[in-house]
Amino acid sequence: MHPIYLDHAATTPLLPAAREAMLEGFALWANPSSPHKAGRAARAALEGARARVKAALGWPGELIFTSGASEALALAMTHCATPVSAISTVEHEAALRWAGGAARLPVDAVGRVALDGNLSGLVAVQQVNNETGVIQPLDDVAQAVRAAGGLLLADCAQSAGKIALPMADMIAVSAHKFGGPIGVGALLVRDWAMLKPTGGQERGYRGGTENLPGAMAMAAALEAGSAWLEEAAQLRLKLDEGIIAAGGEVIAQDAERLPTIAGYRMPGRSANAQLIRFDGMGIAVSAGSACSSGSLKASPVLTAMGYPHAGEVIRVSIGRETTQGEIDAFLAAWREIRG
Repeated sequence: MHPIYLDHAATTPLLPAAREAMLEGFALWANPSSPHKAGRAARAALEGARARVKAALGWPGELIFTSGASEALALAMTHCATPVSAISTVEHEAALRWAGGAARLPVDAVGRVALDGNLSGLVAVQQVNNETGVIQPLDDVAQAVRAAGGLLLADCAQSAGKIALPMADMIAVSAHKFGGPIGVGALLVRDWAMLKPTGGQERGYRGGTENLPGAMAMAAALEAGSAWLEEAAQLRLKLDEGIIAAGGEVIAQDAERLPTIAGYRMPGRSANAQLIRFDGMGIAVSAGSACSSGSLKASPVLTAMGYPHAGEVIRVSIGRETTQGEIDAFLAAWREIRG
């Protein structure tokens, strides 16, 4: 069996168009902040990439290039003029680590946030959960937050480039989740006045020389579009049906979910044991998010949902390159491991 990669929610392969854009960016090697001719050429290319990313995402506000979604979340939560007042319990740990004593918003049995907390400050709620694929009702969340006088920060690392972004006040995105390179992302900001500047590059909101090749590649990856999600939805449906037929369980089966991410329980088999067996068969999957999949602790996302069998759940995530044959091979391996 050839290697099968089903961990696209962690990182998905660099698209050819993004690779070509990076090479173009490497040729513009000058510092975009330098005032000379070479620097001005690099600056023009950077601003062109910024405009292209905003256009591809349909974002009418401002954009700060970062090293990824984790830095974007940290920037928003530590430099927002409005302190963090609430965060959902199923956020990525990159957001939770900056939340301090903010209220934790509980979730229901499928991971949808309940607006039971202080919404008068900065409220952090992801658009798509990175372990279950559950899509949060952010239109309702945004309405409630604004009614309370707060601001909404949306972690859109898993959704950007796939589905329409919410009209949040700030949004964090990461290029390597949609076919761009590792090491570049962005914080989308509705209004500069929401952030306290710190000096340096990116209009004074982030220090360090800008990653021009990364920004250009990020734009190219977004412009590749998301038509492939229709095929991904069919593959995920096949997965769901196959897992259920084999005696497994689909996590948050009845919730609205992104077609590319699914959590599956194999009764009686620990997630770590499953990962070892799948890896031995040449199949790459994960247990929870990539940041915590090496831990023996139960998934905090599934724990927050009140799910009693968190230790038996793995995550399967689909990408552009995923084929029906690979899904068939995964299901055959699942049945073999299940016994």
